[in-house]
Amino acid sequence: MNTFLKRLLIILAIVALALFLYSTFVENIFSPRLSPKDSAKIELNDLDLKIEYNRPSKREREIFGALVPFNQVWRTGANEATTFETNKDLRIEGLSLPKGKYTIWTVPMEDVWRVMFNSRQYEWGVNEKMEPMWDPNYDVVEIEVPVKKLDTTVEEFTIAFDNTTGNLKLTMAWDSTLIEIPIEVRQSKNSQ
Repeated sequence: MNTFLKRLLIILAIVALALFLYSTFVENIFSPRLSPKDSAKIELNDLDLKIEYNRPSKREREIFGALVPFNQVWRTGANEATTFETNKDLRIEGLSLPKGKYTIWTVPMEDVWRVMFNSRQYEWGVNEKMEPMWDPNYDVVEIEVPVKKLDTTVEEFTIAFDNTTGNLKLTMAWDSTLIEIPIEVRQSKNSQ
């Protein structure tokens, strides 16, 4: 093997080792995420709903009114903006939500939460100043739902679909707080 190839291989090996050490000790890419990605899906007849979000943990912290301040827009999870996708036109608290993909933003308050379905897609949930990237000009639906207090603690922020009573709801729970967003399939004019 000629000298040039030997030097090239040595340089490539040093670069590879440096990248491995950097990613292990500085970026810590091999450790589990503090707020892992998750999703929730439901299929009912020909309705398909999907939500993708990140799940922060309580970790003995006070959540609502502290870590997540009251009366301020929250990205509804951690890291990337939470997304909601529907293949059918929906009604949420009587308001029309056309089929498509949305980001979900919330304003937690003590007794109620504002929930906004926003038509804009955002790469991340907050900017470099930790301010929500939400633009209210793209809100398609904005509702308020009551807060329910739980007797047990939910350690990881959890979003799910609940159809146990035949009334479909999107639920969000964390710490001792639960909200439920009622969802109905919007009937087309031809089927009425």
